[in-house]
Amino acid sequence: MAGRFDPFTRTAARGGRTDVPPGRGTTVGAGARERRWTPEGPLDLGLTLGPLRRGPADPTFRITPDGSVWRTARTPQGPATLRVARAGGEVHAEAWGPGADWVLEQLPVLLGAADDPAAFVPRHRLVHASHRRRPGLRLTRTGMVLESLIPTILEQKVTADEAYRSWRRLVRQHGEPAPGPQDLYVVPDAPTWAMIPSWDWHKAGVDAKRSATIVRAARVANRLEEAAAMGPAEAVRRLEAVPGIGPWTSAETLQRSNGDPDAVTTGDLHLPGIIGYALVGDRDTDDAAMLELLAPYAGQRHRAARLILLTGRTPPRRAPRMPRGDIGRL
Repeated sequence: MAGRFDPFTRTAARGGRTDVPPGRGTTVGAGARERRWTPEGPLDLGLTLGPLRRGPADPTFRITPDGSVWRTARTPQGPATLRVARAGGEVHAEAWGPGADWVLEQLPVLLGAADDPAAFVPRHRLVHASHRRRPGLRLTRTGMVLESLIPTILEQKVTADEAYRSWRRLVRQHGEPAPGPQDLYVVPDAPTWAMIPSWDWHKAGVDAKRSATIVRAARVANRLEEAAAMGPAEAVRRLEAVPGIGPWTSAETLQRSNGDPDAVTTGDLHLPGIIGYALVGDRDTDDAAMLELLAPYAGQRHRAARLILLTGRTPPRRAPRMPRGDIGRL
């Protein structure tokens, strides 16, 4: 699920939401390129960009008290730092680094300009209420596959906290300081991911299976990046051609890189039970039953699932919390 949801982990962003405080004006930073853009309709920066944040201390993402959202990216033109803030009905953006022009050009798409929320029709009372309360929800589209794919692979079969810890360590150790005034980092490039030694994966708490999958993906990064311009089915086939990437990982990636409104996450430990409990009171719902419940939202199943998660209607815990491991201490 975009904005990974673990009902037992407080640091997880429920439904991909990140709280952004009200803005207090905008100031152009030294050496920044600038763009102003007026979205059509409401826009909630926290809901739209929240799925790109990997935990509360993500070194590539930051929320500041002035209402700004900061994020870094390794664009086709090079590293960049982007700052986005609302000023009334207008979005004000600043960017630093070699990729500044690229991120500013892509700003509307990043903020959901390619999304069509009008295509969504609520079919359940709960979903209708959630949809009505969040008119500013837009599905982001980064246009970059690897930056979403690698942290998603890190989240395979572990708790959110474990994955976030691994992400922070690897980005800070093998990435590079981001351009601009914030103390942020840009993710490593594909050759660097492919060359990380086994002991650094181990110290970051990443097992051999996940690290091998990341290395395989990094070695065919150019082919995977082509998926950002593909249709949903073709993009899924391209990603899942890499051993270790299955439906869960491809869906979580394409929700962000392609803004796919129908990329519903299957194979998740918690999501089917949450959807089933919220819609029909069945906490034991499996993937097949979840897909049946979401069938009325065909073409918009990812948006429907996010709106359900945002209600906070989750089954009460009845089993011990999943144990957290750290193979880096072994």
